[in-house]
Amino acid sequence: MTEFRIKGDDNRRLYLSPILDVYNSEIISYTISRNPIIKLTNTMLERATKRIDANNNLVIHSDQGFHYQHSSWSNRLKKLNITQSMSRKGNCLDNSPMENFFVILK
Repeated sequence: MTEFRIKGDDNRRLYLSPILDVYNSEIISYTISRNPIIKLTNTMLERATKRIDANNNLVIHSDQGFHYQHSSWSNRLKKLNITQSMSRKGNCLDNSPMENFFVILK
């Protein structure tokens, strides 16, 4: 997830939560919200699972943000038989494909 600050208004922010396929750099799913709430990431995951076959030994990697540690996220991954992978604490290089996408986007 990344945050965008809206120019001219210090209090307005938008949050983008995408899933990037590291095989071909395609954005599989994304959500945008004014608040960084759990629903933002969970909705993104639900949209992604409608586009992909969850029976392909899938792995989803993220940082250690609270959204990805929340029980609703991990329980949904278990139900879909998707392996959860998380970056080491404070190591942005573990999530470099997504971080690179954010840098290019911004």
